[in-house]
Amino acid sequence: MAKSKSGSKISSLARWRSWVQAALLLVWLNPWLHLSTVCSPVFHCVSCPLASFACPIGALANFSAIHVFPFAAVGTLLIYGVVFGTFICGWVCPFGFLQDLVARIPTPKFELPTWMGYLRYVVLIVFVLAIPFFFSESSPLFFCSLCPAGALEAALPHTAKLAIAGQQVSWPSTVKITILVLILVAMLFKRRPWCTVFCPLGAIFALFNRISIFFVKFYPDRCSDCDLCRDKCPCAGLSERRAGVERCVRCLKCAGCSAITVEPVFSQQDRPEQGVR
Repeated sequence: MAKSKSGSKISSLARWRSWVQAALLLVWLNPWLHLSTVCSPVFHCVSCPLASFACPIGALANFSAIHVFPFAAVGTLLIYGVVFGTFICGWVCPFGFLQDLVARIPTPKFELPTWMGYLRYVVLIVFVLAIPFFFSESSPLFFCSLCPAGALEAALPHTAKLAIAGQQVSWPSTVKITILVLILVAMLFKRRPWCTVFCPLGAIFALFNRISIFFVKFYPDRCSDCDLCRDKCPCAGLSERRAGVERCVRCLKCAGCSAITVEPVFSQQDRPEQGVR
């Protein structure tokens, strides 16, 4: 892997990613800050006792159910998408951080077919938008009734709170808990299974990966074909070293040489091939 000054800086930055994710938990899990009418750019249930902000996906689903356009949620997604793309997924999202932590457990890891990444758009269109729009939030298939983050961050803490207080326990739905358990188990054997296969928020940010201001670029003329960057990719970068950009979470593990850099999207240096491996 051909090293470069910029590549070394980016590689060093990538080593701080877990610390950045942990520090941002103080933003998303804050008992003194409750702005439930303000959307964050991350996948985090607003019903969590410690939630600081509203979840944009929950906002989309709830506004779809009442047939009102969610200007604030869409504006939030547009701003963060245009600037960062899936850097939000790789560096900011608490549910992504949880998956990264579980992935450190030394269990066999498997890769899934690339086409399964498009299931995120099925979840977004069907469960976040269509079902709420046509059947309202009372539908058992309403996204928030199935959400694993909601089960982990809101339903289980609420159940525990009732049990500790000696009150009648209201158990989460079997379907919701089953989905959470399946996702948690999948985290042991697939890196970021929720992000790469099901996450509707990741699907939205992935649409901006080719145009976001902070942009990962690949320069084929600088590549020595060592394949180390692809081996390091937690999202199984494509073998042809073109754009696996839709499922890339921009963790920057691959950016340790001169062939892969982070630059503004409008940079025209050497006319690089866009995307990451």
